[in-house]
Amino acid sequence: MEQVHKPNMTQKFKNYVIECKRVLRVTKKPSNDEFKAIVKVSGLGILVIGAIGFLIQLIHTLLIQ
Repeated sequence: MEQVHKPNMTQKFKNYVIECKRVLRVTKKPSNDEFKAIVKVSGLGILVIGAIGFLIQLIHTLLIQ
């Protein structure tokens, strides 16, 4: 029967640091145009979700009263 090796806390931390370094190597700073597009899409998403929540609250209020 083969024994499975469980990594200890030190090894888990080392693996985490290695993965963080790998992710940071691949990422890049967005250009101004990319940043503006991200801000617009995020803002639009927030507004849409807020509008949906408002409509649900409004319908709930109108149906209860």
